[in-house]
Amino acid sequence: MEKTAVEFREVSRRYGQTQALDAAGFTVTRGETVALLGHNGAGKSTAVALMLGLARPDGGRIRILGDSPARAVAGGRVGAMLQSGGLPDGASIRDIVRLACGLYGNRRTVAEVLALAGLTGLAGRRADALSGGQAQRVRFAIAVAGRPELLFLDEPTVAMDAQARRDFWQVVHTLRHDEGVTVVFATHYLEEADQFADRIVVLGHGRVVADAAPATIKALAGGRIIRCVLPAPEPRRLLALPGVVDVTVRGEQVELRTDDADQTVGALYSVIGGVRDLEVTGAGLDEALILLSSGKAA
Repeated sequence: MEKTAVEFREVSRRYGQTQALDAAGFTVTRGETVALLGHNGAGKSTAVALMLGLARPDGGRIRILGDSPARAVAGGRVGAMLQSGGLPDGASIRDIVRLACGLYGNRRTVAEVLALAGLTGLAGRRADALSGGQAQRVRFAIAVAGRPELLFLDEPTVAMDAQARRDFWQVVHTLRHDEGVTVVFATHYLEEADQFADRIVVLGHGRVVADAAPATIKALAGGRIIRCVLPAPEPRRLLALPGVVDVTVRGEQVELRTDDADQTVGALYSVIGGVRDLEVTGAGLDEALILLSSGKAA
C-alpha cells in the first residue's frame, strides 16, 4: 500500500495576474491529520481544488493515494466537504444521503451515515429548512458516505455552535482511529488546528512558509507576548525597548513580542511609565501564523 496519501511537489497555479501558488510543496502520510492555515489569499482553497482535481496546476506534481487527483476522486477513495456547493432545496436529508450512498460501491448504509453525521433526528427535514450548521453536517454526511481513505475538509465547522464543533471533531477522530482515514483540513479556527492536527502547513503568498507539529509552529514565533495599556503609546519608542522585536498598537492597547520579557517589562515601567493591565504570555498559534505569514518569525 502507498504510504503517502498526498504528494504536492513544487506546485504553481496562476489566475490571470494573481500567483495563487508559487512552487508550494508538502506531503501527507497515510493516517495523518494535517491542517492548512493561512490568511485569505494565501493559497489554501487553490491547493484543495488542485488536490481534488477541480483545477490543473501550471507546474509541479500532485499525486493522491498514488494516483492522479481525478482518478483518486473518481474511484471513490476521496471524500470532500467544501464551502461551496448548495443542497437541493426540495429534497429531504434522507433522500440526499441515499443518493450519496448510491454513488459508491463500498458505501455505508443510509442509517449509518445519518448517525455518523448526527442527522438521524433530522432525516425527514427538507434541505431548505436547515440552519447553517445543519447544512454543514449534511455536507459532511455526503463526504463520508463512500468510506473514503482520504478526507478533505474546507472550513468544516463554520456556522456550527461550540457543542456541534466538539461533536464534529469527535466523529473525525473516530474515523481516523477506527478506519485509518487520512484528514486534510483548512480552518480559520486556530484552536482546531492546535488541538486536532498532527502537523500544520502554513501558506503565505502562495508558498509553504512552515510545515511542522503545532508545538513547533508556535515555537517558531519565539519569545513572549506582553500586552498592556499605555497612555498615548509611541510605537517607535516601544520598538526601541530592550528585547522587543515587534510592536502592535491599537489605541491605548499595546502588544509587544519580546525575546527577553524581564528586560522589556522593566523598561516599560522605568522608561515608558503609566503601565496598566500588564500581561505576559507565551506566543500562541495565532501570533505564530501572523509572524510566519509576514516573514517576521524567529
